[in-house]
Amino acid sequence: MPPTPTTVLVVTSLIDETANTVIRVLIEREVRVVRVDPADIGTALTFSAHIGNGRDSWGGRLLTPSRDVSLEEIGATYYRRPSPWRSDAADEQVRQFVITEARHGLRGLLRTLPNCRYVNHPAATEGADFKVAQLQVAVRAGMKIPETLVTNDLDAARKFALEHEHIIYKSFRGVPPGAGCQVGAIWTQRISADDLNGSLSVTAHLFQKEIQKTADARVTVVGRKVFASRITAPDGALDWRRGDWRELIHEPIEVPEAIREALYTYLAHFGLEFGCFDFAIEESRAGEIWTFIECNPNGQWGWLPDCDAIAHAFADVLLEGWWP
Repeated sequence: MPPTPTTVLVVTSLIDETANTVIRVLIEREVRVVRVDPADIGTALTFSAHIGNGRDSWGGRLLTPSRDVSLEEIGATYYRRPSPWRSDAADEQVRQFVITEARHGLRGLLRTLPNCRYVNHPAATEGADFKVAQLQVAVRAGMKIPETLVTNDLDAARKFALEHEHIIYKSFRGVPPGAGCQVGAIWTQRISADDLNGSLSVTAHLFQKEIQKTADARVTVVGRKVFASRITAPDGALDWRRGDWRELIHEPIEVPEAIREALYTYLAHFGLEFGCFDFAIEESRAGEIWTFIECNPNGQWGWLPDCDAIAHAFADVLLEGWWP
């Protein structure tokens, strides 16, 4: 008989406070936790797995300097943010070969663990990471979205800008690290037709009609539990992420029932157990209007006032169905 699951595997980098918060809750519940970073493959992380000859699923072990775990003992995996793959090989071709083989071998195994609950499965996270897909699923789930144009066509972009009094531009992803691993960012910004030129053709751009919001909402959904905060920037910034997060005003907010049900539908579509949703809130005579902006399927939440409750919700979902 295969071993009884006893362990939660946490796949992430060494420096990850969000994961640390969940790990602390699991340890308090006397759950065995094994933390691995796939980029450590080598002397800091070795593995061996086999299938066939009567086995229909992978069996084997993961070993780190402090942990030794059987794959069959893993009942759940919290797949967070592992480090980028790396290799010390001097030759670039060898380096790329080493990294590619590690990705397909070790990462492939960590995505295919037998009888394992994933939060979230990396394939589901990847599928839900495209804003183009997010907007379509959101509107089909019944949520209001901003009118949006995705294009590299200058004429189409100028036409969209002229049709709306205010539009914004936002990047699809963050800026890759520059020289010396210096991190950059492109914040959401207002633009006009006069700001657009021929350089737009070199890549894809996302433009949206600006929502005349009075506040933002961050809604974190873990399983069936919903945690929501109204976020107000003291300076009324278009993008609250660009300022000092310590100056943001957080207030608990009730999520309308229709939005709550739409969030469950959204997560189910992508096969997600968890997501961080951003909404713009407008005031109207009929009450508040919630407009879906985006969902980060692997978002940060450790900075939120209710992070402890969110960590316990993660533990509940990870342990559901297999932990006594």
